[in-house]
Amino acid sequence: MNTVAKMPRTDIKDRAKANASADTTRDERYLVPGLARGLQLLACFSRSERELTGAELSRRLALPRASVFRLLHTLEQMGFVERVPDSPAYKLSLGVLRLGFEYLSSMELTEHGRTIIEELRNQSGFSAHLVVRDGRDVVFVQKAAGPNAVFHSIQVGARVPAHATVLGRQLLSDLDLAGLRQVYPQEPLPAVTPRTPTTVKALKALIDADRSTGYGISQGGFETGITTIAAPVFNDQRRVVAAVSITVPRQQISPEETERLVPLVRQAAQQLTQRLSHLPHPAGGPGAKH
Repeated sequence: MNTVAKMPRTDIKDRAKANASADTTRDERYLVPGLARGLQLLACFSRSERELTGAELSRRLALPRASVFRLLHTLEQMGFVERVPDSPAYKLSLGVLRLGFEYLSSMELTEHGRTIIEELRNQSGFSAHLVVRDGRDVVFVQKAAGPNAVFHSIQVGARVPAHATVLGRQLLSDLDLAGLRQVYPQEPLPAVTPRTPTTVKALKALIDADRSTGYGISQGGFETGITTIAAPVFNDQRRVVAAVSITVPRQQISPEETERLVPLVRQAAQQLTQRLSHLPHPAGGPGAKH
């Protein structure tokens, strides 16, 4: 006899809640509070707040100052934070950077992408980049610097707003309108230049226009004096995981130069897609030329 079938629904729900609560309790049993607090402390530092005092960290973490200073001392000894000279503040140290680079070097995407963007740089004569999306930001994870020294300053780890860049449009291109609204629940979107879309609908229109051609081009749309050409990279599930781009140090490029450079960027993106997914771009699908 099926005893579950005779069990009242309320009992089934109560048992499910009890099981979920037990699972949560078991998960929490394995948490290391000190490690969690240390990681939360590191996450307090950002590009806009590179230096923080122990007192500031104590307020943000809602921890006693003595506990925060023990955490800072431990992280300092491990090389993850360091004291700011002639100041009570601390800043991130090279240990964090080392972990970041170790992570990037372990990613299949960056390992395969390095040789591809180097070849793209060689063929085009311009700086080439590989980028991924982190929330609302575009993050540079690989670069191959071209001969123009102006663009050597774009470092691995640099971030730019996704909604305001052609790079971001490629990385957001497999989201529908509802998905975009989840990423950008509030409007207006911050305007970086007069060309920046300030509504989700306007952003979606630009994304769809790029998607229909398989690439995007921005001539002075994010930063004056720069033209960027970008194309999306897909994984084996046809989801966008990255974008490949080149940066031309001119506000405008000629139709002839566009005709030469666009196929190079798209070919590089397709090569990386094939390495990651072992599948070519399907005819008529995203990335196919119309």
